[in-house]
Amino acid sequence: MKFWRLGLSALGFLLIGTLCKLYLFTALGEFVLGPAGGYTIYADFSKASGLEPGSLVEVAGVQVGQITGIQLVGTRARVSLTLRDDVRLPDDAIASIQTKGLLGGQYLLISPGASDDMIAPGGKIRDTESPLDLPGLMAAYIALREKKTTSPTDASTP
Repeated sequence: MKFWRLGLSALGFLLIGTLCKLYLFTALGEFVLGPAGGYTIYADFSKASGLEPGSLVEVAGVQVGQITGIQLVGTRARVSLTLRDDVRLPDDAIASIQTKGLLGGQYLLISPGASDDMIAPGGKIRDTESPLDLPGLMAAYIALREKKTTSPTDASTP
């Protein structure tokens, strides 16, 4: 009898713990149960490195959606993003790929414009800014520094 009571109380404890975890993931995290609501718009970038499906979409530092897909269209990366139903963007909004912190993941930041016309569901953000190429900038800086230290500063010889 004690064995069954101990087993049932352990099972109840595990069930309550699992339900608490599920609540925390859905209410406080980025995990969504069931189909996500909202509408989809698109943005074309010359380079979308670092972005992936599930990355955040923010307006003024507030999460308003997420990236649902990235595909190659011609020579550009077409990013599909799903926004909440209550978020409407002017048609002169600018989408830029940003980095969270120094080593953080990439996310899409949308800077709204001042137009009275809104982007319709299935529409496209016209103005985009690709991410900054930090490894390329670092390589160029190192090459420049090496070039300065190896080149002679005074070519006059007696």
